[in-house]
Order: sequence, then structure tokens, then C-alpha cells
Amino acid sequence: MGYVVLFLAKGFEEIEALTPVDVLRRGGVEVKTMAIDDVEVVEGAHGISVKSDMFYDREIAFNADMLILPGGGIGTENLDNNKDISSLLIDFNNKGKYIAAICAAPSILGKRGILKGKKAICYNGFEKFLEGAVITEKSVVCDGNIITSKSMGVSMEFAFTLLKILKGEETVISVKESLML
Repeated sequence: MGYVVLFLAKGFEEIEALTPVDVLRRGGVEVKTMAIDDVEVVEGAHGISVKSDMFYDREIAFNADMLILPGGGIGTENLDNNKDISSLLIDFNNKGKYIAAICAAPSILGKRGILKGKKAICYNGFEKFLEGAVITEKSVVCDGNIITSKSMGVSMEFAFTLLKILKGEETVISVKESLML
């Protein structure tokens, strides 16, 4: 297994970004946090600033095993408005590679036709952007190469689902035990 890229855009939801980074790294997954703008420190939705591992690099992102899109209203909007991220997501999906999005971020996938015919979930009120998706009531939904999740409140479940996909159930059990869950 190679690595995973998690995008940081100004206004990202901190828990939705940092929980997967933490859980995946505890499970032995290399996670690269990538700022989509030319800033090293990215400010989250609640004023928590996070130093990214690197600036946006399409080649590094494209060669990842999985892309993760945290939500947050402004963060999602900033990801959604980035033309290169848009084409990257389409190309990544066309290769059948894993894309994970939580909260409002699944709307980015929906607007690009990536969710057509797939089961998905998102933050309440964003369903109208999940074009062609079969909306479910599950907290975390896996359909093929796409993983979507409802909200910040299920960030741990989202993170453990990603870890299971990447490293298997035994690693999930081990990390949960270390966290006393």
C-alpha cells in the first residue's frame, strides 16, 4: 500500500479532517495532508489552524491510493471551486480509485456525476447536490470506490471504515483496542 491524501481547504471542518488523519496514521497508513492553496497553515472552520504536510501537487495526489475530502461549509465550497481538484476527482474516479467524502463534501462528488447510481449520504440539506445518488440513512456508506459519511458526529466511524478498507479488520481491532474503544 502506498499513501492517502487528505485535502485541506480554508474553512475545513477540523474534526472531519483530523480524525481520519489520526486514526489512519495509528493504523500504519501514510497520510499526506495537502493544502489546496499556496499556504502552509490552513485555517479550519472553527479557527483551528493546521500545518499541512505539503502544497497541492496533482501528481502526488493522483498517485495516492485514496483521496479524502473533509467537509465544513466554507471548506467544501473552496474545494468545490477548485478546477484542478474537480478534474483530479473525475480522473481518480475513472481509475476506480477510492474517494472518501464526509458531511457537505459528498456534494462535490455529486456535482461531478461521480455518485450516479451509487448509494451515498451527506450532511442534511446537501442531498440536492448528490446528483443521481441513491440516498441512504446510514452514517457511513461504501459503494464501490466511493465512501461517503453524514457528519462530524460520525468522524470516528468514518475513519475506522477507511482504515478497514486500507488495512483490514485486524488493524481496526488493534487501533480500537489501543484507544480503549
